[in-house]
Amino acid sequence: MDKHHPPALSLLGAEPIEAWLQANPGRLLELVAQAYLDAAEGRAGNPDSHFLRFADSDRNRIIALPAVLDDAQPIAGLKWIASFPENTHHGLDRASALIILNDRHTGYPLACLEGSLISAARTAASAVLGARCLHPTPGHSAAFGVVGCGPIAWRTLRLLQQAGWALEQIHLCDLDPARAERLRQHCQAVGLPAQVRPLERCVRDSDLLLFATSAVRPGIDQSAWFEHAPTVLHLSLRDLAPGVMLAAQNLADDVGHCLKAATSLELAWRQAGHQRFIAGDISQALRGQITPDRTRPRIFSPFGMGVLDLAVARAIHHDCAAQPHLRVADFFPRPYQADQA
Repeated sequence: MDKHHPPALSLLGAEPIEAWLQANPGRLLELVAQAYLDAAEGRAGNPDSHFLRFADSDRNRIIALPAVLDDAQPIAGLKWIASFPENTHHGLDRASALIILNDRHTGYPLACLEGSLISAARTAASAVLGARCLHPTPGHSAAFGVVGCGPIAWRTLRLLQQAGWALEQIHLCDLDPARAERLRQHCQAVGLPAQVRPLERCVRDSDLLLFATSAVRPGIDQSAWFEHAPTVLHLSLRDLAPGVMLAAQNLADDVGHCLKAATSLELAWRQAGHQRFIAGDISQALRGQITPDRTRPRIFSPFGMGVLDLAVARAIHHDCAAQPHLRVADFFPRPYQADQA
């Protein structure tokens, strides 16, 4: 970078990002898995997420996730993501986001990317990796249950399919029957056999479960529904009551991060007074250091690490650099020192 000329700022919107995600499902999984290992091995910084909440709603929030990745191509950045569940009643998505990539050496922002697609994709990748580590039959589910039939659920279903998973049956449940039906139609269009089921039947009849709701407090406290020891991908983090969590083998992405913000894991920890019900984190599972317990439910609760967004956004920015996109050459001011030269 010329010391008298700050970098141009690149803007990447939804279209090129979606194209990259559809073309690179395998690479997406590799990037997310490596980011987990980098974070565990000290090559990444992943500070606490910060929640901006509002006095007139306990559901709406905007979250800042800063991160730094200090590998061979170091990068820093921030995801700024809003979650407004009522948006879906007005034809808008619940989540909207931006991801900022900063030069690791100068701190200058290099790119601004549409973030909701990247966030959903890396969340789906986390779920697929969790299923791979915890499910007794990796790559195969006789019945996959989905509770919460929005974009995250669709991304996860599609990525499982792209990763070669055989999903014999898919059970769908949502508070809004229209959303469940919409997801059923999406599944049908790509050859996935899906049907809408009541909540209890969806849980009891599935060996692999995905919770992807916008719940802010646990609504499922029936431990008996999980007696068949399913694998549970608890992406929503707050659907399951402490009793369900304490009866399970639990896996987190980052244990410290997961024990806050009124997650089911935090509530269980406070009730139990210890963390022994948490078997470990995803990096340990990826290394084969955690053996799935087939006698109990196995629950993966990924809080969401900013370094995952950073790793995926960096790859997309790199790969799309040669494609037509908006670059603002004079976005930053001329350096003060340059005016004195």
